[in-house]
Amino acid sequence: MTSKDRILIFIKEIGIKQTDFFTLIGVSASNFKGDAKKSELGSDKIVKILTQYPNLSPDWLLLGEGNMLRSEDKKEDELPSVNQIYEGAPYFNVDFIGGFDVIVNDQTRNPDFYINYPPYNQEGVVWCNLTGHSMEPEISNGDIIALREVTTPIQYLPAGEIYGIVTEEYRTVKRVRLSQKEGYVRLIPSNKSEEFCEQEIPISMILKVYAVLGSIRKFF
Repeated sequence: MTSKDRILIFIKEIGIKQTDFFTLIGVSASNFKGDAKKSELGSDKIVKILTQYPNLSPDWLLLGEGNMLRSEDKKEDELPSVNQIYEGAPYFNVDFIGGFDVIVNDQTRNPDFYINYPPYNQEGVVWCNLTGHSMEPEISNGDIIALREVTTPIQYLPAGEIYGIVTEEYRTVKRVRLSQKEGYVRLIPSNKSEEFCEQEIPISMILKVYAVLGSIRKFF
């Protein structure tokens, strides 16, 4: 059973229409049918579901372990917190667009502190700030984002997920899909305002790619 199977069980349990749920998390119904149903849901969608439904157990949704709904005590334990004792994932008080990759790779620079938030306490995860409005409403201006650098060539990564892209000239966070033009990718903003346009860039321009695992409001 995949996370998509468990999502369908959860939808039935809470009595919401599937179409309403799919609209809420930003996926099409086709993702839950046929062969597409066998694949796992993207991490950004999982985070959106868990944020919208805080009583839903991440362990049950992702691993099929434990009860579907979690207790109030466990919910309190899983709220994000900050510390200086190396618990959780490191946070750098720097904007991704303003040079995150330079800071995080500077061996002389220590994290400002650590964010202890169980869904993201994983090897290689780093937190930083994100400014700008191009990814609203999915990621708001001033949110902090959880990132992990990926080394798989971008053309082989799951399409339609949100990535942090670093080129020689700029850094940006966008949803990424392959272009019909060979050797190019599409950088797609979530914000539908005319101010924010889709771009196509050659893959050869891309120096680094970070998977955006999720985002939370800045709480400190």
